[in-house]
Amino acid sequence: MGHKIVVFTATFILFISGLLLGYVISQLVLGFLPLNLITFLGAFSLIIIFGIVYYALFWDLKKQQSQSPSLAGINSPSVDGMPYNKRNKENQPSGTLNPSLENKLVSLLNGDVNVAERLVNQVKQDYPGMPENWYWERVIADLERDRR
Repeated sequence: MGHKIVVFTATFILFISGLLLGYVISQLVLGFLPLNLITFLGAFSLIIIFGIVYYALFWDLKKQQSQSPSLAGINSPSVDGMPYNKRNKENQPSGTLNPSLENKLVSLLNGDVNVAERLVNQVKQDYPGMPENWYWERVIADLERDRR
């Protein structure tokens, strides 16, 4: 709800300041408004307001997009840039764990093996029936995403 209020307010301010700026500039061009310090500062302040609100709106939208995970990231976390379902599954039997995944997760957690196992067990409860490597990749992807 807070995000919608920010977007609505910023859009409203952009609309109003854009209308005012357009009006002031058109009056200056047509010669109905003399160019003096007051009109210059007014137009300049409208440009500054327009720029700040525009920047804040798109910064907030970019921040919101980076916080929401993509569907591809949820369903197939990746360590090496390739989704799990695209990798060669013959390299590892489904019940064995790739040691490099375990090492990567433990190193991300500064050597805390207990926390690594606890996180993997939590993901196993949330997503039962997946291959063992998937759980470890999922936890690694979640940690890396959260640290961004």
